[in-house]
Amino acid sequence: MTAQPQGSCQQSFQRAGSLEGALATLALGPVTVLAGGTDLYPALASHRAGSPMLDISALAPLRAITRVGAETGAAPALRLGALTTWSALARGALPGWARALELAAREVGGVQIQNRGTLGGNLCHASPAADGVPALLALDARVELASHRGVRWLALDQFILGPRRTARQPDELLTAIELPEPAPTARSTFLKLGHRRYLVISIAMVAIALELGADARVTGIRLAVGSCGPMARRLPLLEERLMGRLAPLDPDSVRALIDAAALAPLSPIDDVRGTATYRLDAVGSLIARGVAGLSREALS
Repeated sequence: MTAQPQGSCQQSFQRAGSLEGALATLALGPVTVLAGGTDLYPALASHRAGSPMLDISALAPLRAITRVGAETGAAPALRLGALTTWSALARGALPGWARALELAAREVGGVQIQNRGTLGGNLCHASPAADGVPALLALDARVELASHRGVRWLALDQFILGPRRTARQPDELLTAIELPEPAPTARSTFLKLGHRRYLVISIAMVAIALELGADARVTGIRLAVGSCGPMARRLPLLEERLMGRLAPLDPDSVRALIDAAALAPLSPIDDVRGTATYRLDAVGSLIARGVAGLSREALS
């Protein structure tokens, strides 16, 4: 595969027939990887891709959703192929503890976008407003990166480096996302605030994963917030404050724990969708409502 001469209106294009073939092509030099195309094609309307295009949409193994680890004695995990579509995630393919990702998938564009858009493409696009990222952070996701040199794993917060920036090397392909299987008491949820119900870029969004012990106290909690900074962020201080609390929690008691220090990892901006102050206030309300609801659900 070779790039077109400078000034050509043509875009060099190749469709990978196997993962090995895709990795071999990536090893030859920079290419623009095409999966669902829902982020890539709109970008091409304003500027052309600067490298040949490699279509990986035919790699069926990258669409699989499987439970891994248990058969080898390793900690069990849910493996999501990078080409898994939002439609698959939104329509019953996930276990109950991963409901945050299911709810987020339902918020991604319209049905047509959900049918084409892929989980891996969403992560590689690294938008600050990507609906899937907070849910995956709350579910403690890690990503698999494959190349001709081998395979490496990165925690999601080490993979996404900023707006439109990731740790993926030019010869690497994001092939899968893994979610560690939590305790049976685990629950998760996703809440999004926008100006309308559908087809909206969020003002703020929150994903929460919660685990309770036998004494009904919080033994594990992860809170992730999106659209309030250059990338989605966890809130470790607030997580620490909630540990050991007795369920069910009420929204007011949770809200009382949320102050400027708890929200310090966030850096929202003023824009046409809302002010920074409004976004921070909305995050507090979403977290309070989500934590209280999950704590009741986990007891049922």
